[in-house]
Formats: sequence, structure tokens, C-alpha cells
Amino acid sequence: MARKSRQRKKEKRFVQSGKAFISATFNNTIVTLTDESGNVLVTSGAGSVGFKGSRKSTSFAAQRTAEHVAGKAEAMGLKKINVEVKGPGSGREAAIRALQSSGLQVVSIKDVTPIP
Repeated sequence: MARKSRQRKKEKRFVQSGKAFISATFNNTIVTLTDESGNVLVTSGAGSVGFKGSRKSTSFAAQRTAEHVAGKAEAMGLKKINVEVKGPGSGREAAIRALQSSGLQVVSIKDVTPIP
């Protein structure tokens, strides 16, 4: 008889500082939080918050996405973040403002949009 495989319980991580990557395209906004070494803690897009179709490209969808990520980050104990923004989308500033207003301390904002 085969053994039943047990699934290990996921450990809760507690991180003090990290990085937030905001990818704002014309069609969507994706926010990713990592620790200082680059390990992904939380990632979310406008579709995972409940927006579909052309509503994903709005600045309100970017704001809700950033608030969703910030809520999960606070549960991990994250306090300070460095923000890197990429892309020409309408949700750039809205996502940064949402991260600031949710209680995370934004240390720096860096624009890493590739220029052709």
C-alpha cells in the first residue's frame, strides 16, 4: 500500500524591507513585491482583483491592485519599499499613491521604462 503524501504547511515570512515592481502597460497593471534579494513575496494583476477586459487598463484598477498587494505585504510585516515603475500605462501614479496611502513607507521611486 502506498503512503499518503503530506503537504507541508507554508511558512509565514516576515520581511522588514523589500522592492515593489509596477508594470503598467496599456492593457493591464501588474504589481509584484519582493524581498531585498529578489525572492517574490506577492504578485497581483488587475484581473486577479476582479477587473476584466478594458477595465483592467484604468487607473482605478491599478489602485485596487496596489491596495490588494499592500494588504498582503502588511501581513508579512513589510514596512519599507523601493518602487520600480516600468511602462507607459495610466496606472503608474495611481499604484504608487495607493502603496503610499496603505501604510507602506516608500523610500525611493525609480523609472526603469525601456527606451527603444
